[in-house]
Amino acid sequence: MTPRTAGISGAAVALLVATAAYTGSAPPPAALTADVVFIGEQHDNPAHHALQADWAEALDPAAIVFEMLTPEQADRVTPDDRTSQDDLAVALDWTASGWPDFAMYYPIFAAAPDAVIYGAGVPRDQVQGAMHEDIVSLFGLDSAARFGLDQPLPEVEQAEREQMHAEAHCNALPPELLPMMVSIQRLRDATLARAALTAHQDTGGPVIVITGNGHARADWGAPHYLDAADPKLSVFAFGQGEGGTTPAGTFSGVADGPTVDRGNPCDAFN
Repeated sequence: MTPRTAGISGAAVALLVATAAYTGSAPPPAALTADVVFIGEQHDNPAHHALQADWAEALDPAAIVFEMLTPEQADRVTPDDRTSQDDLAVALDWTASGWPDFAMYYPIFAAAPDAVIYGAGVPRDQVQGAMHEDIVSLFGLDSAARFGLDQPLPEVEQAEREQMHAEAHCNALPPELLPMMVSIQRLRDATLARAALTAHQDTGGPVIVITGNGHARADWGAPHYLDAADPKLSVFAFGQGEGGTTPAGTFSGVADGPTVDRGNPCDAFN
């Protein structure tokens, strides 16, 4: 197993779950008994990934769902590849994926070496298709109805989501693109939920889902769509903040971690 980033793994973090406060990197009791645990992240924050690896080891999941992998990539993972960070990165063609350094993600694989790996990334052609086609058709009519993806968002939520996408892109996107961005986000959320449900049905669980904070939020992210599809499953939705700022949305629990210097993200739009 490749050592985790020094000074991060096992570091104390402030964790608030419901009304109980927890300190440390271990999952709280509610996560230990859940069928599915969504563990959110800021994708380039090493401390967030270190905590995910700690939780993966503690929860000993039967399956791990990765937002960062397509189903086709997940099928490439073999027991031999998982013993080597370099070999697994090559098998996944990680350098061409656009995700941050694989050194931050590999410890999650290594922490639960027997877990079945599932990919929930929406392939690029489907993302492009969502710019022109209805997401219900892309997802499948029957599945869309089961997960609630066929229902339009309330007007207030639609407007809030569009505003969030505008601000995330430094208000540089044409306004007509914003509804499409919301649709793509919903497609990703529902795809994560479907992969989590499939993983639980295949393995019996528990299942952990590695994804961004926006997808992990319980009020309108992947846990929301999973609840629509199978409300009997117990779900723990976890978000990770930075420097005292908690992620937007509703979660079962949140942790605070160190910040990452990203410069001015709006420079890319200038």
